[in-house]
Amino acid sequence: MPLNDVYFIGSFPTYNQTPTEQFPEFAFIGRSNVGKSSLINMITDRTHLAKVSNTPGKTQLINYFKVDESWYLVDLPGYGYAKLSKTKRLEFRKMIEDFLVRKQTIVCTFVLLDVRHDLQAIDLEFINWCGMAHLPICLIFTKMDKLRPNERKRNVARLKNSLLQHWESLPPLFLSSSETAEGKDEIVGYIEELVEKVSS
Repeated sequence: MPLNDVYFIGSFPTYNQTPTEQFPEFAFIGRSNVGKSSLINMITDRTHLAKVSNTPGKTQLINYFKVDESWYLVDLPGYGYAKLSKTKRLEFRKMIEDFLVRKQTIVCTFVLLDVRHDLQAIDLEFINWCGMAHLPICLIFTKMDKLRPNERKRNVARLKNSLLQHWESLPPLFLSSSETAEGKDEIVGYIEELVEKVSS
């Protein structure tokens, strides 16, 4: 299910400067260096839509892309980038929280987790904050191609079990790889189902 028309709208420093058209919005966020830009490029089938960098923390604004004239893909700054000053990290946090809480057209926020690592405190803090704020989220485990088959099963189970210590049940979850396009059809299909649901 290819996305036919995807283009950059703009970058915005605060939620109240973002587009006001009533299109469904789907936000993508994760810890710095989780592979967010690569995943966005993978699911949109564009090589350079989101800027991929070897330097974490490059995304510092709310980036909007319009998809097939029917929904917005929103690329949010990564959280937990240690090399930023405490003041800058707090600014980013306020920007992200204001956006997610106040932007009424957000249908779902996709939270990305690197499947190679244990659940990080900063990830759990953000996911739990979303739960307490009653924000609809999905989880995407990234970089699945980096693991051998037995490691995949073990790491996925470990992350799920860590989350279930804090959640009664898990939100929708997708396994992905920007290298092999694993998860692409499932993620895009889920978004398109939600777009159809909220637009009907």
